[in-house]
Order: sequence, then C-alpha cells, then structure tokens
Amino acid sequence: MVCKAREIEYMLRAVAEGSLAVDEASRALCAEIDQARGFADLGYARADLARAARQGAGEVVFGEGKTPAQVAGIVRALLEGGQPRVLVTRLDEEKRAAAQELLGSACELAYYPEARLGVAGGMPEPDGDGVIVVAAAGTSDVGVAEEAALTAQFLGNEVVRLLDVGVAGIHRLLACSDELARAQVVIAVAGMEGALASVIGGMVSCPVIAVPTSVGYGTAFGGVTALLAMLNSCASGVSVVNIDNGFGAAYQASLINHLSARADA
Repeated sequence: MVCKAREIEYMLRAVAEGSLAVDEASRALCAEIDQARGFADLGYARADLARAARQGAGEVVFGEGKTPAQVAGIVRALLEGGQPRVLVTRLDEEKRAAAQELLGSACELAYYPEARLGVAGGMPEPDGDGVIVVAAAGTSDVGVAEEAALTAQFLGNEVVRLLDVGVAGIHRLLACSDELARAQVVIAVAGMEGALASVIGGMVSCPVIAVPTSVGYGTAFGGVTALLAMLNSCASGVSVVNIDNGFGAAYQASLINHLSARADA
C-alpha cells in the first residue's frame, strides 16, 4: 500500500507540474481503484477483474440481452483491467459490428458467425494436457458444436472436430475411433433423440460431456427429449449440460484438460 501511495503522490505532482494531463491521471487512478476492489463498476455492470485469479480463466461476456454499448464497455473494462483476451458468447453480427465501432480500431472484436462468438485479444496457444474432441451428430448441430470448439480453443485447448457422426449412420462415427481414443475429453453434441452421447460413452475411457441441442421435430420439444435421454444414459462417465450450452460444456472440458496444471500450481 505504501508503494501505491507513492505512485499516486508522483501522479498528483505530475499533474500539478503540468507534465501529466488530468484525464490521463483520472484514468490511471480509476484503474488502480478497480484493481484494488477487484471489479470495474460501469453502472450497468460490474466487470470482474479478479475472475482469472480465482478460477483460472477471466470473465466471459454473455452478449444476448445486452446492448452494443454494454458489450463494448464490458470488453474494454476487462481488457484495461489486465485480462489479456475476452470471449463474448451469443453475439449476433449486427451487435458485433456496432460494438466494434464503439471499441474503435485499437481493439478488434473478431467474429465467428456460426458459433455466434466474439473474441477480443486473439486465441492463445494450447497448454492443456491433451486433446478435446467435439463430436456433432448432424450438420444442424454444428452451431452449438462450434461454440464448444471455439470456446475450448479460447481457453487454451487443442481441439479436434468430428462433424456429422450421428447414430443414423453409425459407421461414420466408428471411422473416427482413432480420434476418439486420443481424446482427453469428448464433447458430444446432439439433438433429436440425443443418442450420440451414450454411444460415445460406451467407446471411450475419458469423460464425455453431452450437449443436447434444440434440433428436432415436434416431440423433440426444443431439446428436452435429447436432454432427458442424455441424463438417462446407461453409459458410464457421461455428464450433461443445458440445452444448446456449448460454452458450458467447453468450460468444463477445459477444466478437466488442465488438471495437471492445477495440481502443479
């Protein structure tokens, strides 16, 4: 605290001498205050600057329901607070473009339309224990699968994608047995009756995280049928996240894939 007090004193002296602009000093002081209390109070949100220290990964912004100004403000606050990169989920192209305009050229908010994800600060190099395999039952499930795959990459994992490997043509999945055998974690994404997770669960020795999607005809009930089927899987080692929650599956998979790093810490 003595060190911080000296820094503030030097800053105030610089303002008094005219060598530091008032607005620059104000921004620096606000940043120091935010860091000390662990969040940046934006009025409409309290951006969590201490999330990475507590959980190993920084705060992720849920874009749905937020205005472009709110998305841009939270992203900026997190980056200025020391978070090296920011993930924004459930982001549409129109909102991304408006948020990018507010952020300006100094901060690129890269956009992945299929996954509806925005990334500021780029993707890191993989540092996990092994490979996360993301298996999508059908082409209609790819949007959720891509949310999972890109989130896993954002969290520092090597990802292998297996697309259109559903049980309606099970030979397509069996042809990927080598990739599945290499997996540290498998994320199984499926709608309709959701059988893919059980089949994969019976093939591999690693954890399987099942993601039910809202794909299917009437009695699929917007993913409820797949959700219930996955929850009732007879395969050991299958856990289930919420409907269409590719992000949640990837976050859990990343935690599993970084267990050795946590043990060494």
